[in-house]
Amino acid sequence: MKCIRIATAGSLAAAGLALSLSVASPAQADPETDAFFNAVTESGITGLDPATATQVGQQVCPMLAEPGQQMADVAGRVSESIGRPLGPATMFTGLAITWFCPGAVASIANGDSPIPLGLFGF
Repeated sequence: MKCIRIATAGSLAAAGLALSLSVASPAQADPETDAFFNAVTESGITGLDPATATQVGQQVCPMLAEPGQQMADVAGRVSESIGRPLGPATMFTGLAITWFCPGAVASIANGDSPIPLGLFGF
């Protein structure tokens, strides 16, 4: 009889766990990545999957940090990743720097550009 109670209690616990997992609240969106994706869309770069756009955008800063990396090289890699021509990919790269590279943005504000701004027309 004791074994039946333990088995029943275990079954109830497992069912309770399954139920709690199935009614868990949905994951909340990240305001920073939502804002980035909105900025990309508002700039005219449409038709991108939000998760892919965010993932590629978050890779821009580490790519720029690689030794000897050039902005044009990063924009080219972004172009391949998002399936857009170099012009929109350069815009996308600039937006990614704005949203995900606060150190670079702070340097630019202080007059010390860590990236060649000529590519953006500055």
